[in-house]
Order: sequence, then structure tokens, then C-alpha cells
Amino acid sequence: MRIAFLHGAGCTADVFGAQVRGLEDARAIRLPGHDGADEGPATIAAFADAVEHQLEPAPEGTLLCGHSMGGAIALEIGLRGRAGIRGLVLLGSGAKLRVAPAIFELLERDFAAGARALAESYFAQPRSDRIETAVAQMLFVGQAQTVRDFRACDAFDTTGRLAALPVPLLAITGANDALTPPKFAQFLADRVPVGSARILDEAGHFAMVERPEETNALIRAFAAQMDLG
Repeated sequence: MRIAFLHGAGCTADVFGAQVRGLEDARAIRLPGHDGADEGPATIAAFADAVEHQLEPAPEGTLLCGHSMGGAIALEIGLRGRAGIRGLVLLGSGAKLRVAPAIFELLERDFAAGARALAESYFAQPRSDRIETAVAQMLFVGQAQTVRDFRACDAFDTTGRLAALPVPLLAITGANDALTPPKFAQFLADRVPVGSARILDEAGHFAMVERPEETNALIRAFAAQMDLG
């Protein structure tokens, strides 16, 4: 089964390095507007439109995985019932993704300082290399698109549509995720027809970076269940 990853707000596809290296037939998609130059979409629906054009048909189907904003995009695509999507994995995401006004204030007043403050909140174990990588990605994406990303998240809400999801869903969240805490994952699992939640100890919002082996194992097992089904 092909596995495709969608990154979050102010990030690039590089955030999934451990997943692309560790999972068979996996690829990470760079969302439009995240190349440091072009202007990208301003809504989750518009991102979903763009991603659908990038998803190559796979005879065995695709497991679509998304982190944070990428999870919102994956969920929107899944709810559309697109042929070929076999299941969804949402990492540090939710049915809606409200953003605190203070985050917009930080990013708009002093982007570099705001990017660093955000990056420091992403990890349960805030190692300097992880923080510097997250900051570098936001600076590369740029202020305009990063703010646009977070506004797209703030407007996203699928809470009234979850019962219509036609594919299985796995929600993975770090136990110490300050942005999308474990209750977000459980909410998803409880309201879709076929859903489950897994909480990773000693992990924050970027659980796939802090706990790559455990994240990969959960995704691999989820994909295997669908193959058996």
C-alpha cells in the first residue's frame, strides 16, 4: 500500500524524513506555497483540491497521513470519498483546529521570534537541534504563507461531518502535545465509523519526530490491518 504524508503549517515535507526512510513505499508531499516563493492556498479545502491532483493512483490504494494542518487536509480529502484512499492517519491533528489569537500576534509582530516561540512549544523534549530545524522550516516557508496556514487551520471545522467518513482512521497524538492534546485524537476516534486513537508518551506536537520508531510501527500495523481486510 502506498503511504503519502502531508506536513503541517509553516513546515515542509522534510519533517517526515524518518517516515520516508522507515516505511516502505512512502512519500512526503510538499504542499503548494511551501517552497519559499509561490503563494499557496488559504483554506483547507483549497489545499485538498491541490493535493488531490498530486496523489498518483496506486493499484493497492493509498494510506493518507497528515500532521496538524496536513491532518486537516487528509481528513477533508477522506470525507470527499476520493477513490483510492484506503485509510487516514492523523498525527497531532483534530476535527477542528482553532488557533489562539496570541499565535497570530506573535507571527505578525515579529515573525522570527514568533517562529521560535512556536517551535519551542512543539516538543516534549525541546532539544536545540529540533527547535532550530522547526524554526528554519518556518523561515523558509515565510511569514505570509505561515500565517495563511494558521488562518486556514483556525477556520477548519469538520465536527459535524465525521460520521460520514467512509474509511478507517487512526489518530496519533503525543501525550504532551500542547497544541492538539490527546482529547483531540480521542474525539476523532469516538465519532468516525471506524476509528482508533493512540497516545505516545514523552512526545509533543511533533510525535513523529520525537518518537519515530513508535510512530512508524503504528502506521505499519494500521496499513497491515487494512491489507488483511
